[in-house]
Amino acid sequence: MKPGIGEGEPPQQPYLPDLHLRLRAELGRIDEQLHLLLDATDRLQGLLDAVVAISREVELPAVLQRIVTTAMDLVGARYGALGVLGESGDHLQQFIAVGLSGQERAALAGTDFPRGLGVLGHLIRHPAPLRVESIPEHPSSAGFPPGHPRMRTLLGVAITVRGEIYGDLYLSERHDGQLFDAHDEEVVVALAGAAGIAIENVRLFERVRVGAEQFQRLLLPTLPDLRPFTAAAVYRPAAEPGRLGGDWYDAVPLPDDVVAVVIGDVVGHDLKAAAAMASTRNMLRALLYERGRPPGAVLTQLDRTLQAITDNPVTTTTVARIEPAGNGRRLHWSSAGHIPPLLIAPGCRAEYLFAEPGLPLGVDSEQPRPDHTRFMPPGSTVVFFTDGLVEHPRRSIDQSLDELTDLATAHAALPLPEFVQALADRHPSDGHDDMAVLALRTPRD
Repeated sequence: MKPGIGEGEPPQQPYLPDLHLRLRAELGRIDEQLHLLLDATDRLQGLLDAVVAISREVELPAVLQRIVTTAMDLVGARYGALGVLGESGDHLQQFIAVGLSGQERAALAGTDFPRGLGVLGHLIRHPAPLRVESIPEHPSSAGFPPGHPRMRTLLGVAITVRGEIYGDLYLSERHDGQLFDAHDEEVVVALAGAAGIAIENVRLFERVRVGAEQFQRLLLPTLPDLRPFTAAAVYRPAAEPGRLGGDWYDAVPLPDDVVAVVIGDVVGHDLKAAAAMASTRNMLRALLYERGRPPGAVLTQLDRTLQAITDNPVTTTTVARIEPAGNGRRLHWSSAGHIPPLLIAPGCRAEYLFAEPGLPLGVDSEQPRPDHTRFMPPGSTVVFFTDGLVEHPRRSIDQSLDELTDLATAHAALPLPEFVQALADRHPSDGHDDMAVLALRTPRD
């Protein structure tokens, strides 16, 4: 017999109920930790989604609105606002409020937006994150204006752009009725950091966009006096900031009551495309002055010259001459792969002048350039445009062309400047590309 173990005595077992309790407690602790981990993961994913959403905006008003709405979503706030500081940095010059119902907005009608007094002013003077359990009881509270919805809690975080306070983000009243906690503060502080970068980016985009648009417009001509014709043109840059375009138009009065009209589009959206557009337009303008040369011959000479002395990208263009013909005018045109012009005769529906387009410039300069003619009754309007006016990724080109026909027909009676503005404002494209429109109207007698 071994010492310590009596003969016939069973081995000692652990106390099972106690083991079960300990195991249950440990599983409960693990389950709680898993829930906390999942909650933290969800918050992180929500923050990342919010940052991506803010970064996609390219207009400052949309960015500011998105900052407020995403912050509200992240912490479940009923109300949110972003106050933008004035140049002095001691008051608010803009206030974007979100979450107010129609009735609440009506109750505040006639009330000026907050300028940064009370608790809002406290955050301006002390830009550290601020959590308030009771706004009325805060030492800096100045009360609410008449009609203001009742708000008790507040979470405020400053937004910094390039080391300077840009504004303050305010959130009030969680939907679940709880106070804002440390986790809410952490996620909103992180969002505010991303918001500052998004604001700076969109301001830089705006400077680039304005500079690019100004540069583009400098390359386009001011239409000359074309009497007895009337003409109007409009150019719109692409929606994406900083994208240069290769769209251009031109109109040149020629001897014998003739007007030459050009519309074109260089492939690409960069400085090279803009430079190619300028060189092509200048060469083409020089060739137009050769009297009596049909548009197809002008395009042939232009194509050969460009291929001989430049490395310009592929270009589509239409060259037209509008010449006297009896009691009206004759449109004589040739196209290098460009969208057909749109003709609107008085009292008639707009129609496209579909004809053999020829190859774009820069493809094969030895191919023939077909010429086409069409009689234009007095008072007719012909519209030349680039594909940015009609291209849409979710529509067929035929559908967009039909919509443009309806639009042009509906507004054909407008004075020409208003007419081209209507086409540019209500176009069927998605605006991803720049667009140029040039319309010319023949005299009525």
